[in-house]
Amino acid sequence: MPSTTPSPNGTTFYLTTAIDYANGAPHLGHAYEKILADVIVRFQRLQGRGTHFLTGLDEHGQKVQQTAARRGLSPQQICDESAGLFRALLHDLNISVDDYIRTTEPRHKAVVARCLQQLFDAGEIYKAEYNGFYSVRQEQFVLEKDRNPDGSWPEIYGEVVTLAESNYFFRLSRHQDWLVKFITENPDWIFPTFRRNQVLEFLKEPINDLCISRPVERLAWGIPLPFDPGFVTYVWFDALVNYVSAAEASPGLWESGAHHVIGKDILVPPHSVYWPCMLRALGLALPKRLIVHGWWTLGGTKASKSTGNATETLSLAKLYGADTFRYYLIREMPVGQDSDFSREQLRIRHKTDLANDLGNLLNRLLSLAARHTASIVPKIQQPGTPPPPAREKDDGTLAALWAETAARYLDLAAGFQFHNALDALWQFIRAMNRFTEQRAPWKLGKSANPEDRALLEDTLANLAEGLRLAATALTPVMPTIAAQIQSTLGLTPADTFLNGQLAWDPSKTEGRRLAEKAILFPPVEDPATAAGTQGKP
Repeated sequence: MPSTTPSPNGTTFYLTTAIDYANGAPHLGHAYEKILADVIVRFQRLQGRGTHFLTGLDEHGQKVQQTAARRGLSPQQICDESAGLFRALLHDLNISVDDYIRTTEPRHKAVVARCLQQLFDAGEIYKAEYNGFYSVRQEQFVLEKDRNPDGSWPEIYGEVVTLAESNYFFRLSRHQDWLVKFITENPDWIFPTFRRNQVLEFLKEPINDLCISRPVERLAWGIPLPFDPGFVTYVWFDALVNYVSAAEASPGLWESGAHHVIGKDILVPPHSVYWPCMLRALGLALPKRLIVHGWWTLGGTKASKSTGNATETLSLAKLYGADTFRYYLIREMPVGQDSDFSREQLRIRHKTDLANDLGNLLNRLLSLAARHTASIVPKIQQPGTPPPPAREKDDGTLAALWAETAARYLDLAAGFQFHNALDALWQFIRAMNRFTEQRAPWKLGKSANPEDRALLEDTLANLAEGLRLAATALTPVMPTIAAQIQSTLGLTPADTFLNGQLAWDPSKTEGRRLAEKAILFPPVEDPATAAGTQGKP
């Protein structure tokens, strides 16, 4: 059943991903989009905001019908099979969805039928003859202007055939001037903003009305038009409506404003042209923002399910653990840009950033506390406690550095620059390691000098508080590891989702009993990197 994380101020952050198409297995692109969306929504929860996170499965269309016929199954069986695979992906990657919608569900089909009837009654849909080109792969009509300069069709369209038939059309063209004006006046509606130029460039030429039907003789696997059962709905008109149909169970959710996380390949025209015009014609609010991510490449070429390389990479989530996989994808790809997936770089991130910088720091704290303070977090000394003469004065530097880090982290994450937010966080984690090296608490523990003992306890208290804060900030990206760190520090993992947890406050860790040890990132033996195929999936 749909659920919404409650919000103390009554507003809800509604986040969606593109719903996955049932005719295929999950791959790297699907994984990244779900992880990115999950990081965004978890960050909102960290801020104390109510959220509703939706994803799902697009189940109608010609390709599903053809696959079912080829395999001797019903289309619904194909969709049920795909739903199982995609739901398993969500589980394996720890994606915290509130709702999962399938376009074969009655709740969705009822809303699609209602929207179609409303548009038909308003004169926004009409019937006409079509004679032209049709892309079998994309299940859409294409125009002469869509050809390459040499007359061939772009690879994305696959097989293109000539087609003549009667169909229903949505008056897309009548909304073009309004759409250009809206996008121009709302430059932040599409993120990153440079993607806006791609849409405006598309809209420089007159756009045609959108064919929104297929005759049942050619395609039976779809939602029937309520005003003409001899036709079913075009898959894009069907699929886009999921954002609204899923919101109906939560009154006011759609009106609160949706944030759509999508890939750059479905920005133009589906989400930036079809969808806003459909919503305007229906008298519904537009989404607040389109968050458009790039593509993962492998060896410089787009990761593709057809070659298998994009699917094979998902095995690394199990090899390294979901949190390491999440960290790598978010750290390596600036939102909106393309990035190259490197198995070797994943190994390096796991070993260096995670095991060495973070994991070893935590275990150093646990070991020292077990040896010198009975695994109890001591109290931070008052500022000004003098360090040994030969040691650099460093009292209070972690607290001051964290204040700068937290402000930068929050600002970058709010702007979807999670890769830079993680970089800022890791600068702080590395600073904690330097802080530890400078104070050398393993030497202080051997001293009989009371001042050295005080500095030892101050060091351990600083590290405990710094790790608490680092874990809290890391929660959106690595929720399981963050919770493990919190538990290791004697804290309740749920505390990471409460407001006010990013302020330096040693009282939160003082007196807590630490665990004896924590192996967060055990060594991983990856046969592929060992065999010298580091850049390959």
